[in-house]
Amino acid sequence: MAETEMIKTVMGERPALQNDAIEVNNLRVAFGAKEILKDVSFTVRRGEILVLMGLSGTGKSTTLRSIAGLLKPSGGEVKVNGRSIPDLSQKELEVLRRRIGFCFQHGALFDSMTIGDNVAFGLREHTDLPEEEIQRVVAEKLSIVDLEGMEHMYPSQLSGGMQKRASFARTIATDPDIVLYDEPTTGLDPIISRVINELILDLQKRLKATSLVITHDLKGAYLIATKIIMLHQGLPVFYGTPQEFQTTDDPYVVQFREGEMEGPIRV
Repeated sequence: MAETEMIKTVMGERPALQNDAIEVNNLRVAFGAKEILKDVSFTVRRGEILVLMGLSGTGKSTTLRSIAGLLKPSGGEVKVNGRSIPDLSQKELEVLRRRIGFCFQHGALFDSMTIGDNVAFGLREHTDLPEEEIQRVVAEKLSIVDLEGMEHMYPSQLSGGMQKRASFARTIATDPDIVLYDEPTTGLDPIISRVINELILDLQKRLKATSLVITHDLKGAYLIATKIIMLHQGLPVFYGTPQEFQTTDDPYVVQFREGEMEGPIRV
């Protein structure tokens, strides 16, 4: 019998993720008569980055919320590390979520807290680490995102790009196995967007984590993605590598990729 691989984190030692870290099979989500997701399936293997693309309102954020257990599917199956998310008790779900990092579109930093306290928040909530060790971890994570020495500053004192990086530091403070990014480069200029995407890649290498990234940034997607899935009206119209996405003649992908008005996508 193979020995279970263990990983050391600030949250303690724990088994590494299974190879099939996230499994989504025939996922359906409906609110009343309105179907948001109709039949979505994909697998994200440990250490991969899956990019979710598509027009606004096609179900990308709903997919992330279903994986995080924030929404209960109307049908199909969602598994994280082999565990069926809808079947978990609230306590089991809370334990699993400690292995998941969320990076929100607008950073979602606590305005009344310093950057240091924002980054330390999860450590203080979910660990018994002494304050000295928490401060060491905070400084380490801020260093990773190139915000050394900014523990004392408040979010309002930082630029938009710096707030995104501070949000990343808070996300990775607890050494998550899975990181969910909701449009991390929205509203940023091309140069800062490139910095953020390079940071996602760097964090991936450091954490050896599994990531899902919602983005409309094609250049960024080509840079970071292991696989791309494109949704349209709650259905997957493409699932493959960035190279396949750039070369396919699928009319939905071509219209989206080229930004054309004419095509099967109606806006």
